[in-house]
Parts: sequence; C-alpha cells; structure tokens
Amino acid sequence: MEMLVASAIGILTAAGIYLCLRGRTFPVVLGLAMLSYAINVFLFAMGRLVVERPPIYEKGITDYTDPLPQALVLTAIVIAFGMTALVVVLSLRSFLETGTDQVDGKPDDEPEDIVP
Repeated sequence: MEMLVASAIGILTAAGIYLCLRGRTFPVVLGLAMLSYAINVFLFAMGRLVVERPPIYEKGITDYTDPLPQALVLTAIVIAFGMTALVVVLSLRSFLETGTDQVDGKPDDEPEDIVP
C-alpha cells in the first residue's frame, strides 16, 4: 500500500511540474493544482493514520490517530483554493492585456527576436 501511495505522489508531482513548465497559462494552472494535490496526499500519508481509533488521547486507549495531518490538509486545501483563484485571475488579466495566453506574452505566430 505504501508503494501505491508513494507512486501516486510521485506521478502527481511529475505531472504537476511538467504542466507548470508549459508555455500556456491553462496548463500552468492545472500543474499548480496537481502539485497541491500531491502535497495534500503527502501530508495525509505522513500522518500514519490508524483505522477505528479516536483522534485524541483517552485513558485506557494506547492507540490513537494523530489529528495534526488532517488539520494540515484542511489548511492546505484552503490555501490551494485561494492560490488557484489568484492564478486564474492573473492569467485572465494577462490574456485580456496581451491578447494571448502564452506565459511570455508573445503570440504564437510572432517570430522570436534573433540576435546576430
């Protein structure tokens, strides 16, 4: 099971980095979302969750689930939502200002300046 979760985290991270390095704004937004999902799964898996145990310490019970990873994941979800909303608004504003969704602001058919 650990190998499956570790592989999922690795695939999400690799796909997120690949999409963040693309030239258009929409794949960059998707890449940031995938990176945030990978971080959430990593934080959740880091908590060594125990099934059917109370989340706080009680007398007489030796095993309990650590509630900190769940709190960290909830906080990360809120932060990722705010970050995604900000990046979408910035990319929309960039598209309206430049007329293209390229990250560098140059249209596709415009040739690059070649310095001799």
